[in-house]
Amino acid sequence: MGKKAAALKRQKKTETQQDDSDRVASVLLMDEKPKKKWHNMWIRTLYTLLMIGGFFLVLASGYIWSIVGVLIITVMVYNEVVQIACLGAQEQSIRWFKTMSWYFLITTEYFLYGESILYYFKEIVMVDAFMIPFATHHRFISFMLYVIGFVFFVVNLRKGQYRIQMAQFGWTHMALFLIVVQSHFIVDNILEGLIWFVLPVALVICNDVFAYLCGFFFGRTPLIQLSPKKTVEGFVGALLCTLVLAFGASSLLMQFDYMICPVQDLGATAWSGVSCDPKNPVFRSVPWALPAIVQYGIHKLTQYEIQQIWIAPVQLHAIVMACFASLIAPFGGFFASAVKRAFKIKDFGDSIPGHGGLTDRMDCQFLMGFFAHVYYHSFIKKYYMTVGSVLTLVINNMTNKEKLELLERLQTYLVNQNILETDQIPPTLLEKAQQYWSG
Repeated sequence: MGKKAAALKRQKKTETQQDDSDRVASVLLMDEKPKKKWHNMWIRTLYTLLMIGGFFLVLASGYIWSIVGVLIITVMVYNEVVQIACLGAQEQSIRWFKTMSWYFLITTEYFLYGESILYYFKEIVMVDAFMIPFATHHRFISFMLYVIGFVFFVVNLRKGQYRIQMAQFGWTHMALFLIVVQSHFIVDNILEGLIWFVLPVALVICNDVFAYLCGFFFGRTPLIQLSPKKTVEGFVGALLCTLVLAFGASSLLMQFDYMICPVQDLGATAWSGVSCDPKNPVFRSVPWALPAIVQYGIHKLTQYEIQQIWIAPVQLHAIVMACFASLIAPFGGFFASAVKRAFKIKDFGDSIPGHGGLTDRMDCQFLMGFFAHVYYHSFIKKYYMTVGSVLTLVINNMTNKEKLELLERLQTYLVNQNILETDQIPPTLLEKAQQYWSG
């Protein structure tokens, strides 16, 4: 009885706090008291600048630190979200819930990062005798790890707690998909080239900042009931500013090989002299003929004859991403607002003063990163045959005799093309191998 009374008391207190926060949130930024409004703005501005500075510092530190940063943020956001369900588990005295939540997180990360390592670094993994069994059976190992967790969950089901246990199992898997899986696509974006990580992140930050500023100074019309402080003026103003930034930021980022080259060396930094060849054609400016009416208008205004302009395709792709960041990605934030209202909490945490928890800042980033990944692989990525992909085909699909024959024919080809001299080929390696397999 004592536990139930305490739980009811906490629930009533939480509902009262939520009602108060709803009343505060329903006041538009323009209508807040000036002292409070400007105080909140300066706090948000200070911590926004600190976060942006940290973001650039991590980028300059190298690819590996960018990936580690994404992983740390993912774990912290996952922890904030799972904590909501953990409170209910503690009240119901449900055993092992937190342990299983972390177990499923580790299992999911093992599967996702293993897939990325196998995809992007085959030439390293597939020649290591110790790693080959893990590489060839990675998916089976990952599946069995998940099955172990699933069986452990079923074994711990308790009479009278089925509903809450099933709800928390579903909550954990929703968090895994919406946070862990989507954030891992952001890691893949880094490996394809930092620009596909930096540009989407920058667009969401820009949209968020200008939505706040435009709403702060001009907002009068509420946009959506889930987020009463969001205004139509802020939404439209942020869209226009994000479109401008997308064109300018893509123009700047495409100038640096460190940004546009796919990752070859995880240890490389901004000062490592990264280069790649061939480069993706989207980074090459091409002439675009202007419509006749536009040429006429320019001539009337400037007296200059301009028939074409030079634009790189990546700048147009950036415009598409800006539209998604402005029109669709905010719905990730609205979804997070709905979750907070459903659980009667104001913020997911208090780790960032003026902003709430990390989840409150990253809610749009996950959806945007997922979109950038799908869009890049659908419309931008150029598929080239790599040493790693060829090596995987050879190892997994050829017998040892076929591998030796391939080696012999490849050496013959290199000699015939004058790429290798005959005396450069080790004389004993191929002969001994052929004798071994023939004898």
